[in-house]
Amino acid sequence: MSQLTNRFNPQLSKIAVSLIRQFDEQVSSIPDMLKLTLGEPDFDTPEHVKQAGIRAIEENYTHYSGMAGLADVREAAAAFFKQKYGVSYNWQSEIMVTVGATEAISATLLSVLSPGDEVILPAPIYPGYEPIITLAGATPVYIDTRETGFVLDPAALDKELQARGKKVKAVVLNFPSNPTGVTYDEKELAAIAEVLKKYDVFVISDEIYSELSYDAPHETLARHLREQTIVINGLSKSHAMTGWRIGFIFAPEELAKEIIKTHQYLVTAATTVSQKAALQALVQGINDADVMKEEYLARRNFVYDKMTSFGFEVAKPSGAFYIFAKIPASYQQDSMAFCVDLAQKSKLAIIPGVAFGPEGEGYVRISYAASLEQLKEAMNRLESYMKE
Repeated sequence: MSQLTNRFNPQLSKIAVSLIRQFDEQVSSIPDMLKLTLGEPDFDTPEHVKQAGIRAIEENYTHYSGMAGLADVREAAAAFFKQKYGVSYNWQSEIMVTVGATEAISATLLSVLSPGDEVILPAPIYPGYEPIITLAGATPVYIDTRETGFVLDPAALDKELQARGKKVKAVVLNFPSNPTGVTYDEKELAAIAEVLKKYDVFVISDEIYSELSYDAPHETLARHLREQTIVINGLSKSHAMTGWRIGFIFAPEELAKEIIKTHQYLVTAATTVSQKAALQALVQGINDADVMKEEYLARRNFVYDKMTSFGFEVAKPSGAFYIFAKIPASYQQDSMAFCVDLAQKSKLAIIPGVAFGPEGEGYVRISYAASLEQLKEAMNRLESYMKE
């Protein structure tokens, strides 16, 4: 049997379980550990959405849907996107329901990439893209955003695209961002779109946190660059539906008809019961995120104020539910060593910045998807640690 391990896809040796999950498991066994590690809403799925799921079971929605998903769900997703973000998609040919945003990302990247291709990623970045890029035989290329407030600079993007030429197959954007919480406004997206229009590249825009945008309504890249853009979204963050596994791909018809091939062979179709719950979320629950967003905003302000008072340097998040903070210079700068020491001494678990690439070294990520009571206790433990 051991000989078989040498016969796996050789690309597998280049990837591993994400450091986020590794670290979370590493500290979970410590008694009385307070964890602010994973990006999962602490809210429950809205009751009316849960009831829709129950009804779906009772009404025997327990068979396959079509590959792209139920017609009424895709139609509702098109209406949601149009009302919220001002861009129209044909529900019949330009939208598919996926098994969470994660499968949407995998299906998209595996559809567009070939061995030898390059993919540009602004860094630091959520570590869910690079492993799929690597499995496809392509290579991630990083643009450091630390000096530009964690926003991709159009000039830097233009320079990289020009230098690398046809080798670049795709550019990935994620906003509001995991891990930084930073997002793009209309002017910034328009400037990035002007650069991307000059190049024959796919643009994969992961907008899963779109409904958790604090300072202004979310602006989708598709409004500026519809023809090249594949938008990834879903209900995990907006409706606290992580376990239901419902995501969406919005893409021009000529792109969607190719991606659905990969989607079909990966999963056949998204769970039908979950799709019926998604229909309720998209229609009757179109503004369900507002209540959660208000609470996240209060939490953001509390954690931001506390951490800056402790000497952390933080780009104030304008979306999602993360604080990405630079460790003060007088402390251990190895982010993994800092987080391990904090967990062992103060029983507080936060994610080392290196989990988001070398550009994240020297930073830590805190998820404030936790109650204010828990966050107050967390900040007390962090303050005690910093003083010691």
